[in-house]
Amino acid sequence: MRAHPIRRTVLTCVATVSVTTLALALKPHSQPVTAGPQAPSSSQSPSVPGGTGSGTGSGSATGQRTLTGETVQTRYGPVQVEITVDGAKITAARAVKTPSGDRRSQDIASSSIPTLVQETLDAQSARIDTVSGATYTSEGYMTSLQSALDQARG
Repeated sequence: MRAHPIRRTVLTCVATVSVTTLALALKPHSQPVTAGPQAPSSSQSPSVPGGTGSGTGSGSATGQRTLTGETVQTRYGPVQVEITVDGAKITAARAVKTPSGDRRSQDIASSSIPTLVQETLDAQSARIDTVSGATYTSEGYMTSLQSALDQARG
């Protein structure tokens, strides 16, 4: 028995509208590029200021410091970030605590943390995008990262 042509047309239209709506609702992964230099706003996440001395971790004569952010409890487990700064530049970042309550949380953390670390090094601030599928881990990472950056300022 053949399906009615009208039914097929209606289903095709509904599917097209649904796919188009989903495509338009997706947030782009990166921020749009703007022309010209931008001055950082004081209300935005700060970059790391220069200076010498020791934070909560180790330091050297060149101003290299290792700072550990607060532990942030997420829905799937704790997240804590450690950064190394040299003067005004974040030279390294790593997650010292990641969600590990179950295998899925471990898998999500192991695939999202390298992306978050790379975005931290690229952005030189806590203003980074969340990783799709790892929203809670991303938000915990950003909060802990901001805590470490606040220590660098203080």
